[in-house]
Amino acid sequence: MLQGHSSVFQALLGTFFTWGMTAAGAALVFVFSSGQRRILDGSLGFAAGVMLAASYWSLLAPAVEMATSSGGFGAFAFFPVAVGFTLGAAFVYLADLLMPYLGAAEDPQTALALNFGATLMKKKSDPEGPALLFPESELSIRIDKSENGEAYQRKKAAATGLPEGPAVPVPSRGNLAQPSGSSWRRIALLILAITIHNVPEGLAVGVGFGAIEKTASATFESARNLAIGIGIQNFPEGLAVSLPLRGAGFSTWRAFWYGQLSGMVEPLAGVFGAFAVVLAEPILPYALAFAAGAMVYVVMDDIIPEAQIR
Repeated sequence: MLQGHSSVFQALLGTFFTWGMTAAGAALVFVFSSGQRRILDGSLGFAAGVMLAASYWSLLAPAVEMATSSGGFGAFAFFPVAVGFTLGAAFVYLADLLMPYLGAAEDPQTALALNFGATLMKKKSDPEGPALLFPESELSIRIDKSENGEAYQRKKAAATGLPEGPAVPVPSRGNLAQPSGSSWRRIALLILAITIHNVPEGLAVGVGFGAIEKTASATFESARNLAIGIGIQNFPEGLAVSLPLRGAGFSTWRAFWYGQLSGMVEPLAGVFGAFAVVLAEPILPYALAFAAGAMVYVVMDDIIPEAQIR
């Protein structure tokens, strides 16, 4: 993030930073054991506070100021901010509802890794057999707090409303099979799920940099602080994915790869957000409030509960 460059280039640098923080967090899988989870709790709690503050000072405050100074809304200057904020929160909420249908009940990176890992294990043990798939129940990895990071598989009810099953050790092979074409379709859907899941963060950084100098409160420093706050949140997010995968038996490098995967889509979303507000300035109050709504929803619904469940 270098001052004096174009908004789009700044957004690209900012989102590369957030991606790098995701990768840095995932890289800790080379150092920590899967039982060391307190680091995540503290980091997530700190990141939640930083992101809430940045959501207001870097996104909501400029949106309110711009809507007021434009004069087009008069006494209803709050309207574009309220609409954008509501749409941002609704976008993330609907994305969460969509996750199970894309094959990712919890972390889409973890679900994608499990799909690839199961397919590879099936091919090694039975090259001509069909690839593994999990069509009737979602599989997710959790860390057992009383055992030293031992990985378990928990069946989660799918859209059909099946009851949750007991926790059992992860088997190396499953007893459900589907054609390999369906497996690759599922993997493609999981990649789409990862993209949807991480677009709001990149979009917020892009909109923040795109709004620089549009109002007095939309400054380079506020946009930079927003990117730093999201980067701090991404650091434990990468580790939260890579550690369970390592405990599930994945190699360290493969666990690292899936841990950093979520950050890869953020530069694309950031550049899109910056382009949108630069080319269509009238939508800026809505865009800033949209990004703020998405960020606040992520903090309240995802980050804070995640920091307290362990």
